[in-house]
Amino acid sequence: MKKRKSTLVILDAHALIHRSFHALPSFTAPSGEPMGAVYGVSAVLLKLVRELSPTHIAAAFDREEPTFRHIAYDGYKATRAETKSDLIPQFDKVKEIFTAFGIPIFEVAGCEADDIIGTLVEKYKDDKDLTTIIASGDMDTLQLIRDDRVLVYTLRKGIEDTILYDEKAVKERFGFGPELIQDYKGLKGDPSDNIIGVKGIG
Repeated sequence: MKKRKSTLVILDAHALIHRSFHALPSFTAPSGEPMGAVYGVSAVLLKLVRELSPTHIAAAFDREEPTFRHIAYDGYKATRAETKSDLIPQFDKVKEIFTAFGIPIFEVAGCEADDIIGTLVEKYKDDKDLTTIIASGDMDTLQLIRDDRVLVYTLRKGIEDTILYDEKAVKERFGFGPELIQDYKGLKGDPSDNIIGVKGIG
């Protein structure tokens, strides 16, 4: 990674929360409150600060309201299971962690965290003094990678095994570059979002 004057890390908060929740045991606080996801996100945050030395960090969250995707396609995410009851209160706890660290939180009604992340990347992608790194457990973010200015830091297994994707790493994994990820997803489909893809492909 080329060293620039500034490094912005954008946290895909919901993706990191869900990955942490499913990767770790059901930790609880002395009060009995579930804390597995909170612990996991905190550990990932400290790890990426050590490894990436960001000068700026922002966190993007989903909201509960339907998004424009639900309006365009009523089957969007229709097959997803309900969020587990012991995970729900941890979203606000994670926000408290981010606030304690002085990390600004972005969320917009009708949009997903992905839209906020994409907007921030688009805004800053041509800043020659800035490296933008998206921290996520969601492979959809790979489509945003641009040369060595926009990278993706993601969890491979658990919360300790991480990888920093650049264009070369995407090509090594998929056989094509980040600019074709959205076409690949559209053709193959995406069961996690109930995107059916093209019949006979995938």
